[in-house]
Amino acid sequence: MKKYHLLLLSVLSGLLFTLGWPANGFPGLLFIAFVPLFFIDNYIDKHRDRFNRYSIWFYVYPAFLIWNGLCTWWVWNATPGGGVAAVVVNAFFMALVFNIYHISKRNIYPSRNALFILALYWISFEYFHLNWDMNWPWLNLGNGFANYVKWIQWYEFTGTFGGTLWILVINILIYRTIKTFLSSPFSFRSSLFGLGSILIIAIPLIISFVIYRNYKEDYRPVRIIITQPNVDPYTEQYSLPPSVVINRNLSEAEPYLDEHTDFIVSPESAIQERIWERAVEQYRSLNLLKQFIHEHPHTSIIIGASTRKEFLPGDEISATARKFIDVDKYYDAFNTAFYLDTGNIRQWSHKSRLTPGVESMPFPKYLKFLESLAIDMGGTVGSLGVDPEPKVFVRASDSLKTAAPICFESIFGEFFAGFVRNGAELIFVITNDGWWGNTPGYKQHFSFSRMRAIENRRSIARSANTGISAFINQRGDVMQELGYWIPGALSQTLNANTKLTFYTRYGDYIARISSFITAILLLFTIASILIKRKKPLVSTK
Repeated sequence: MKKYHLLLLSVLSGLLFTLGWPANGFPGLLFIAFVPLFFIDNYIDKHRDRFNRYSIWFYVYPAFLIWNGLCTWWVWNATPGGGVAAVVVNAFFMALVFNIYHISKRNIYPSRNALFILALYWISFEYFHLNWDMNWPWLNLGNGFANYVKWIQWYEFTGTFGGTLWILVINILIYRTIKTFLSSPFSFRSSLFGLGSILIIAIPLIISFVIYRNYKEDYRPVRIIITQPNVDPYTEQYSLPPSVVINRNLSEAEPYLDEHTDFIVSPESAIQERIWERAVEQYRSLNLLKQFIHEHPHTSIIIGASTRKEFLPGDEISATARKFIDVDKYYDAFNTAFYLDTGNIRQWSHKSRLTPGVESMPFPKYLKFLESLAIDMGGTVGSLGVDPEPKVFVRASDSLKTAAPICFESIFGEFFAGFVRNGAELIFVITNDGWWGNTPGYKQHFSFSRMRAIENRRSIARSANTGISAFINQRGDVMQELGYWIPGALSQTLNANTKLTFYTRYGDYIARISSFITAILLLFTIASILIKRKKPLVSTK
């Protein structure tokens, strides 16, 4: 095999990942997408005299660059520099995981059948990539089944890391089947691996179909209207008077409004009045909404806004705090969801999972001098403040608990489950995907909410500024949707739920277990390398 053959295998892998990815891909291709990379790894391992321990990175990087580039190129529409960085850097990290696995295999597991190490490392990488300041978990493998909800009803037990594990195990089994078949066709061993591959694909599918068919929602109806105002984020969001935007949302909702309407849900950043949270009563936007509720007291409103909070003397100054230009005082800016009903207390929550380079500068405590480079995509420039934990809203009339994850937060399974653990019986996802234009980005983002519904068995109402706005039931089915760039509203009855799934209770336990084992394997790898370096050379005299 020549070196360019290895590059062709890498290109093949990248195309398989791409063709298997939402929104239009067939996820069955993900079950074989790693197989070409496994052959590259095997060939380099067999010819160590021709390759060093870092060669594998150069041969697998094209696969991940193709996958990242073809599936997340749309980030360029919002921020060209950030789009290039997201593709190049994320592909770098993926190839690095493969290289670290290759080094570990060479040092602590001489047998070439060590792909289980890669599975552990990959899951750990995805978990790490969910939980650090440069998070970008968009391409975590388990997300690949987002539009095939009948395949993944068991996510209520495992979350998306169950899907990641499923993909990795099947890739390993299919690779072993092909490799064994090439060396001894129709042998018992190759047949065994082939049968194992079929069973590992079929059994979870059968279980999922059975769960899907038999799952029944408890009848706890809540009537909801979602609005899609189509405020162009590039030309209108910061120029239209706040009252115009409020009235646009309310006018879209009014044809569907009646005495049975419990909630009106409007998108992220709908209010651009730069509200100071210590004086919310003085703002026209909120007073217009309060007046509307006074006229329709049976209806509550959830809507996105940009807010700020001044730090008072004695307050601890956060790492994301900004300084006033003219006085020695500080404030935080937030991407906020407001909840308003007939009660006298206004409730709000802040977005806590921020988009790196867009709403936050990674590691603000240490890189604060760079925060002015953050892109303006939410009404503020620089790193935003966050809530310490997911917050829920409580309706004054009957104590119904709801939550409003904002945009990027709908990607984070364990964080999203935190809203449910804190009592949320219904989920309202509010977002503004108009920054990306008419690209696969908004479709992928929408599909991820379907997985969150399954994981937590919570009905979801999704209000997106420019689409896709939709209602999703507890099985992940889309009940109604409003397509891209279509102004309007939808009304639907969804069932509230108080039961907690296994995943809601225990979160990403698969990833935590994998991370623990990975840490041990990495320590063994480092120790092995150090021991080999200190080992004295055998004298030839």
